[in-house]
Amino acid sequence: MARNRIIYQSEGVYISRQATSTGSGDHAQLSRVQSANYNFNIARQDVNQYGELARIDSIVLESPTVSMDMSYYITDGQNEAALGFYVATGTQAFSQFPSGHIDDSTVSGGRNLYIVTSNEGTDLNNFTGASSLSGKGCIGVGNAYLTDYSIELAVGSIPTATVSFEGSNMNAFTFSGTNSGTSVGINQESGTALNSVIRLKEPDSFTGAAVVTALRPGDVTINFGIWTTGGLISKLGGVDGAHIQSASLSLPLGRTPIERLGSKFAFARTVDFPVVATLTLNGVQNETAGGNLVDLVNANPKQDITISVKKPGTTTNELAVQYIIKRAQLDSASVSSSIGSNKTSDFTFTTQIGGANDTDNGIQMSGSFTTAPF
Repeated sequence: MARNRIIYQSEGVYISRQATSTGSGDHAQLSRVQSANYNFNIARQDVNQYGELARIDSIVLESPTVSMDMSYYITDGQNEAALGFYVATGTQAFSQFPSGHIDDSTVSGGRNLYIVTSNEGTDLNNFTGASSLSGKGCIGVGNAYLTDYSIELAVGSIPTATVSFEGSNMNAFTFSGTNSGTSVGINQESGTALNSVIRLKEPDSFTGAAVVTALRPGDVTINFGIWTTGGLISKLGGVDGAHIQSASLSLPLGRTPIERLGSKFAFARTVDFPVVATLTLNGVQNETAGGNLVDLVNANPKQDITISVKKPGTTTNELAVQYIIKRAQLDSASVSSSIGSNKTSDFTFTTQIGGANDTDNGIQMSGSFTTAPF
């Protein structure tokens, strides 16, 4: 009988360690996914000639672009680690958060993404065992490079991350026994499909007493350092600071596909540098801070800003995740006031991403997960 529809209960998203990964240990399922969208676009060049009105052919001159974006609830940093970001855990030293995406040599050919679909009306995560995916459909996005990462923290909302990818290939297949499928990766040198046999782990429900279900806005704290005064118009931190309503962090990793004669596909998609990360804050203003814009311009201060989120229900202030925006600079501040509304302030801070061994600039992240995704 034909399926009537596909809804979220039947789907799960996996990511590979490398585009050439085949073993189940090199594929991780992402948790708390809220949405997933994907598409492809083929650029063609029409061939016309004198004597004929319609084109005689339409040829592909550039490699196709496959795009995918998804959102998920932030939990303990394991998703970020699976996506290739550096997330410090335990006693590990901090490092550049996007270092795994800055150095292309660490991930040859990008990563593969797989969207698995179970039977209609059945929960994918309730299938277990070595053949739990047998007979289930899958759509793959191959040689995908992350192009954007952003988080949104807001009053009344669960902290959420959104990521975007740009890849080179897409395929569809059905799993056989032992959770075996067909790799979506391609050889970017020759432009041919790998067609390797891959194996994915059995689906995981990501539940249990020790698992973070979701983070809460009431457990978010922001340490502004010298930016407590807000620079001019509003206090940002402290007991009498502005009541922060939302904080969003954006890390764009725009890429340029590099092509060459003799190849139908881009052999690399390198990050466009410099990369500037942006932190945007909105708060209800309550106090006007002292200060002078000319002093701010002359001093041109830089100060770390730390966003910390506690684990829900903990009495020891144990952190689930923490983001450190290194050497943040204030770029803009604005105030809005009108009849019937609270007076609000908006602030924009930026920092520039440094190299993998640069601990003074960029973004750092720590998480609380105990099991590595790969």
